[in-house]
Amino acid sequence: MAYAINKKTKKIAAFHIGKRTNRTLNTIIKTLLYSKSKKIYTDKLRNYQYLIPKEIHQTKRFGTNAIERKNLSIRTHLKRLNRKTICFSKSFLILESVLKIYFWT
Repeated sequence: MAYAINKKTKKIAAFHIGKRTNRTLNTIIKTLLYSKSKKIYTDKLRNYQYLIPKEIHQTKRFGTNAIERKNLSIRTHLKRLNRKTICFSKSFLILESVLKIYFWT
């Protein structure tokens, strides 16, 4: 799963379920570019270099703190993401529905 978070409001701007490939990341980055984001902070994954314009791409040391904290909260709140639990979601549709409810409530 990959997602984007608004740095000021801490709200989820976009998310997509899948591995961190160009295809998955591109769906999120297109949403950010359409919303005219002034800056996009990422980790140093190489795929971002080719998908995000250099003028708005930032890879600062503490630029991803908010999203890392959100990752911890999501793993704590949603046991569906942990493989070795009774609540693990095998269905893509159920997982996507649960994430939509979690992110946009």
